[in-house]
Amino acid sequence: MTENPRPYTTGPEVVERDLDTLREQLGRVPRGVVGIAARCVCGRPLVVRTAPRLDDGTPFPTTFYLTCPPAVQAVSTLEAGGLMKEWTARLGRDPDLAAAYARAHEHYLAEREALGHVEEIAGISAGGMPTRVKCLHVLVGHALAAGPGVNPLGDEALALIAATWTPTRCTC
Repeated sequence: MTENPRPYTTGPEVVERDLDTLREQLGRVPRGVVGIAARCVCGRPLVVRTAPRLDDGTPFPTTFYLTCPPAVQAVSTLEAGGLMKEWTARLGRDPDLAAAYARAHEHYLAEREALGHVEEIAGISAGGMPTRVKCLHVLVGHALAAGPGVNPLGDEALALIAATWTPTRCTC
């Protein structure tokens, strides 16, 4: 038996209770939800998997959307500290990190493409990948959905917020 690399639960099934939770978490009706990409240890959604085209026809590149308010807040604190600019500079100096981040970009694109092709966003992932860091929320959502080792900067952001938020402890 292989151990799950993610210490929290996952599951694509979306039930009415999930949609109610998402409305509560987001403060609005969720759009384009096609699955729950990561769940809290208590079972509530952490990250939703979103369609690449919303019901109104709008292209939507953010496949993995972080919804858990305590996680969003912890990541927002990192963003407020200017980490995106620092990490974008690191990508230019560290070819190994840049290569791993480019692989994360390709993974993200493949995951979105599996949901359907949308020409307007073809080749464009989210969060600034593959050459810059624009949104840590996307990178953390991707890391939670994909598991450790797929998105190096998402994993690093999770490590940085571990003192205040971690997927192994319910903060709902």
